[in-house]
Amino acid sequence: MTDGTNYTPSIDENLLNIAEKDLLNLYEASGIAKSEIMIQELDEEAEFDISLILNIHRTAFGELYDWAGKWRTIEVQVGKLTPPHPSQVPNLMYQYADDVNYRLKFVQEKVEVAELLAYLHHRFVWIHPFNNGNGRTARLLLNAAAMLKGFEPVQLYHREGEARKEYIQALRKADGGDAHGLTNLILNELTAF
Repeated sequence: MTDGTNYTPSIDENLLNIAEKDLLNLYEASGIAKSEIMIQELDEEAEFDISLILNIHRTAFGELYDWAGKWRTIEVQVGKLTPPHPSQVPNLMYQYADDVNYRLKFVQEKVEVAELLAYLHHRFVWIHPFNNGNGRTARLLLNAAAMLKGFEPVQLYHREGEARKEYIQALRKADGGDAHGLTNLILNELTAF
């Protein structure tokens, strides 16, 4: 990609020994759909906690990968971002989940929800807790939190095009401490049920 991000550059070793990229994408899409269904079935009193995060990732990727639902144990580079060392991931994720869960209980106004969702999404991507599937999981978590607050799932961007470029640019600005762009992208898509 020319925006400084990459799709998975090669086919990861997978539990089904799938070697064809299109078939692998179908299995991954099926796992994502299962996670989306799981999110839609959440009780409105559900906790945004470690168990939810791990279950969403495991449901999305567990049929294919042994790393699904397990914290990252390797160092990674994500575009220009160097996420925290893997030894920091569990602690950072427990703090993250506690913070998001606490804040979800108190935000009410649409703009407050959008600000929290921007924080939730960016912080997750910044921690990058899993070997792979972090962006997709971040979007699933964003939608879980949105639904818990009475909003429809948010479509941040499509795989290609101008919307994706705006999204990447907003994430980069958030890396520098300015989450206004990401908040506005979410706010523009946030619709009450």
